[in-house]
Amino acid sequence: MDWSDCPLVEVKPGVQRGQPVPKGTRMPADDIVENWEGGVDEQDIAANFRLPVTLVKAILSYAADHQDASRPIR
Repeated sequence: MDWSDCPLVEVKPGVQRGQPVPKGTRMPADDIVENWEGGVDEQDIAANFRLPVTLVKAILSYAADHQDASRPIR
Protein backbone atom coordinates (compact mmCIF):
# COMPACT_ATOMS: atom_id res chain seq x y z
CA MET A 1 0.00 0.00 0.00
CA ASP A 2 1.17 3.51 -0.77
CA TRP A 3 1.14 5.47 2.47
CA SER A 4 2.86 8.56 1.03
CA ASP A 5 -0.29 10.73 1.17
CA CYS A 6 -1.39 9.57 4.61
CA PRO A 7 -1.02 12.34 7.20
CA LEU A 8 -1.02 9.74 9.99
CA VAL A 9 2.26 8.07 9.04
CA GLU A 10 5.89 9.00 8.65
CA VAL A 11 8.95 7.40 7.13
CA LYS A 12 12.29 7.63 8.91
CA PRO A 13 15.31 5.73 7.58
CA GLY A 14 16.34 4.61 11.08
CA VAL A 15 12.88 3.36 12.08
CA GLN A 16 11.75 -0.07 10.86
CA ARG A 17 14.16 0.17 7.91
CA GLY A 18 12.22 3.08 6.46
CA GLN A 19 8.81 1.41 6.45
CA PRO A 20 5.84 3.76 6.97
CA VAL A 21 4.84 3.87 10.65
CA PRO A 22 2.15 5.86 12.48
CA LYS A 23 3.76 9.10 13.63
CA GLY A 24 5.64 8.74 16.89
CA THR A 25 5.61 4.93 16.82
CA ARG A 26 7.77 2.09 15.54
CA MET A 27 4.90 -0.13 14.37
CA PRO A 28 4.74 -0.56 10.58
CA ALA A 29 1.38 0.60 9.25
CA ASP A 30 1.24 -2.47 7.02
CA ASP A 31 1.45 -4.71 10.11
CA ILE A 32 -1.69 -3.08 11.49
CA VAL A 33 -3.53 -3.76 8.23
CA GLU A 34 -2.19 -7.32 7.97
CA ASN A 35 -3.39 -8.12 11.49
CA TRP A 36 -6.85 -6.75 10.64
CA GLU A 37 -6.93 -8.81 7.46
CA GLY A 38 -5.93 -11.83 9.54
CA GLY A 39 -8.98 -11.43 11.74
CA VAL A 40 -7.58 -9.52 14.71
CA ASP A 41 -10.05 -6.86 15.87
CA GLU A 42 -9.19 -3.19 16.40
CA GLN A 43 -9.15 -3.43 20.19
CA ASP A 44 -6.72 -6.34 20.15
CA ILE A 45 -4.46 -4.70 17.58
CA ALA A 46 -4.34 -1.59 19.75
CA ALA A 47 -3.59 -3.62 22.87
CA ASN A 48 -1.02 -5.88 21.20
CA PHE A 49 0.91 -2.99 19.65
CA ARG A 50 0.31 -0.51 22.50
CA LEU A 51 -1.40 1.99 20.23
CA PRO A 52 -4.51 4.08 20.83
CA VAL A 53 -7.54 2.35 19.33
CA THR A 54 -8.43 5.64 17.64
CA LEU A 55 -5.12 5.52 15.76
CA VAL A 56 -5.68 1.89 14.73
CA LYS A 57 -9.15 2.78 13.44
CA ALA A 58 -7.79 5.79 11.55
CA ILE A 59 -5.03 3.72 9.91
CA LEU A 60 -7.53 1.04 8.91
CA SER A 61 -9.92 3.65 7.57
CA TYR A 62 -7.19 5.22 5.45
CA ALA A 63 -6.18 1.78 4.18
CA ALA A 64 -9.78 0.92 3.27
CA ASP A 65 -10.21 4.21 1.40
CA HIS A 66 -6.93 3.82 -0.50
CA GLN A 67 -6.77 0.08 -1.00
CA ASP A 68 -5.59 -1.70 -4.08
CA ALA A 69 -8.66 -3.27 -5.70
CA SER A 70 -6.89 -6.61 -5.99
CA ARG A 71 -6.39 -6.77 -2.22
CA PRO A 72 -9.45 -5.39 -0.43
CA ILE A 73 -9.42 -4.61 3.28
CA ARG A 74 -12.14 -6.64 4.97
